[in-house]
Amino acid sequence: MKAKVDPDLCTGCELCVDTAPDVFEMKDDVAVAKVEVVPTVAEEAAKEAAESCPAEAISIEE
Repeated sequence: MKAKVDPDLCTGCELCVDTAPDVFEMKDDVAVAKVEVVPTVAEEAAKEAAESCPAEAISIEE
C-alpha cells in the first residue's frame, strides 16, 4: 500500500500526522508521506488519515 499527499490540496492541518505519524510528516507547511510503502502495522492508521483529511488531499493505493 502507498500513501500520497497532494500538496496543492493540503491545508497543513496536521491531522494525518497526528493519526498516522509512522506514515506522514510535515514538510514546510504541508504534509508528505515519509515512507515509500506504508508498513503493514500502519495501514489502518493511514486509511483513517485519508478518510479524515478535511481537504481530501490524501490518496491510498493498494
